[in-house]
Amino acid sequence: MPASHRPGLRVDSALTIPESELSWRFSRSSGPGGQGVNTTDSRVELVWDAASSAALTPHQRERILARLQGRLAGGVLTVTASEHRAQVRNRDAARTRLADLVAEALRPPSPTRRRTRPTRGATERRLTAKKQRTDTKRLRRPPRD
Repeated sequence: MPASHRPGLRVDSALTIPESELSWRFSRSSGPGGQGVNTTDSRVELVWDAASSAALTPHQRERILARLQGRLAGGVLTVTASEHRAQVRNRDAARTRLADLVAEALRPPSPTRRRTRPTRGATERRLTAKKQRTDTKRLRRPPRD
């Protein structure tokens, strides 16, 4: 479906960013394209204001602002795409990249690891192995008078 007919950017089953909250900027791209690079604005910047988005719940907004803190500038997330020659393909790449970033930021954190103690048997095996290694190295030393 063409980008202009999409109802919004679907991030996951619970979140769709409305098209009205997304803004686009286009500029000339470096890279492949020959003479066409100098004449077409194929580089795409997709801008989304996460801090004031109406599509997010307060919990989602808090999580996104915390997780994407290094990528946000004043609560605004900018994604660029310039790897393709055609602007349309770069638009799709930028949309995909933004959806992936937001979905990853919304994913709940993995549970923290509970520290466990080694079993008594494991500790004894480790110490026995260390003693054997010590004895092996002691036998390799030159004899002392």
